[in-house]
Amino acid sequence: MDTVYALATASGRAGVAVVRISGPQAHAACVTLCGDLPEPRIASLRVLHDLAGARLDEALVLVFAEGASFTGEKVVELHLHGSIAVVSAVLRVLSELPHCRGAEAGEFTRRALENGRLDLAQVEGLADLIDAETEAQRRQALRVLSGDLGKLAEGWRRDLIRAAALLEATIDFADEDVPVDVTPEVSLLLAGVKSQLSRECEGVLTAERIRTGFEVAIVGAPNVGKSTLLNALAGRDAAITSEFAGTTRDVIEVRMDLGGLPVTLLDTAGLRDTVDVIEEIGIRRAKERAALADLRVFLLDGNTVPDLLLLPGDIVLRAKADLLDDKTGAVSGMSGEGIESLVEEISKRLSGRLSSLGIATRERHRVAMVRALEALGDAEKQLQRGPDMYDLSAEDMRHAIRALESLVGRVDVENLLDEIFSSFCVGK
Repeated sequence: MDTVYALATASGRAGVAVVRISGPQAHAACVTLCGDLPEPRIASLRVLHDLAGARLDEALVLVFAEGASFTGEKVVELHLHGSIAVVSAVLRVLSELPHCRGAEAGEFTRRALENGRLDLAQVEGLADLIDAETEAQRRQALRVLSGDLGKLAEGWRRDLIRAAALLEATIDFADEDVPVDVTPEVSLLLAGVKSQLSRECEGVLTAERIRTGFEVAIVGAPNVGKSTLLNALAGRDAAITSEFAGTTRDVIEVRMDLGGLPVTLLDTAGLRDTVDVIEEIGIRRAKERAALADLRVFLLDGNTVPDLLLLPGDIVLRAKADLLDDKTGAVSGMSGEGIESLVEEISKRLSGRLSSLGIATRERHRVAMVRALEALGDAEKQLQRGPDMYDLSAEDMRHAIRALESLVGRVDVENLLDEIFSSFCVGK
C-alpha cells in the first residue's frame, strides 16, 4: 500500500498541529525529515528539514511500529507549531517524497479496519465520537468504539456455531447409535441468542435518537407564546415574535443540550382554522412534525382547547405565566417563570427512555439483527420437525451467523464502506 499523510488536526492557526504519516515508507519519511528515527512510542524533539536541508520547524516526533499503531501500519506523528505556513511547508516536502501521497477522507480509519485494528461497528462508533456534542452522545459512542457491540455479536456467533455443530454432528452419525439428544441444548442456545437480539433491536430507536437528537415540539394556538418560549429555552432570538397571530408559518428548529441529551426544539405554526393558504400549509406541517416528535409541549391560553389530540406523555402547561395570578402549571418565555421546571421535566421524560438503550446504534445494525432473528425463527421451526430436518435447521443458523458477521463488517458490507468513510475528515 502507498504511504499516506495528512493534517490530523483542524486546519488553521493553532498552538499545535499534528501531521500523521502511515504506511510502509512512514519511518523512511521520518528519517528524511529528522535525520534519524526516534525510539517507538517515545516523543522526541527533532528539527525538521526539507530535501535541500533548510530548517522547517522544531517538532515533537512520535513513532509507532507496525502492528502497534492506530492503522496497524508503521506510523509517524509530527507535532508541529500550529502555523499555517509551517504545516504547508511540511506537507509540501512530504508530497515530494517517493511512494507518499495525501490521504483520502477517512483513509487512516479505513486502513485500521482493513488491518483488523477496528471492526465496522467500531468505525461507526469513532465517527459518532468525533461528532458528539453532548455527554450522552459521548458515552454512547465510546461504548461502540470500545468494541462492546462486536463482543456481543461474537458471543451470539459462538453460540450459533456450537448449535449448528451439534446438529451436524448428529447428521454425520445418523447411521450410528447416538445416545444424546441434542435438541434441548440447541433449543436453549437459540432461545438465548433470540432473547438478546430482540432486546437489542428494541433499543436501537433510542440509541439513534441519542445520535441524531430527540425532537420536542412546542404546540398551541396562535400568539400563545410558543416562539417566545423557544427563544427563552434557546437563549437567543431563533424565532420571530410579534403581537400578530400567525407569525410562524414554518417549523423552526433549534438544537440544544438538555441535561446532557441532544434535543431539537420545534416551534410550530399556531393551530387554528384559517383561509390563508400559506398559513394552512404551515399548520399542516406543524401537525405532521408534532405527530412524529418524541415529546410535545402544549401551551394553553385560558380555556382554549388544542386543535390536536392530547396523548399520554404530553406536557400540558398554561401559557403567559407572567400575566397570571395563579402560576401553578404555567410557563412564560417572556419572564422566564416556569422555564427551569419545564427543562427539568423534559430532561426527566427523555432520560426515562434510556432504560431500553442497547449497544446497537444504527438502522444498519437493527436490519442485520432482524435478519438474524428471522433466520433463527426458521431454524427453530425446522428443529421442532425432528432429526430429518436438522440439516435445514443448521443451514438457517448459518444464515443467522452471516447476518451477524455483516453487523461488524466481516461480510456483505463493501457497498457501505465508501459512504461510511466519506463522513470522516481527511486526517482521520
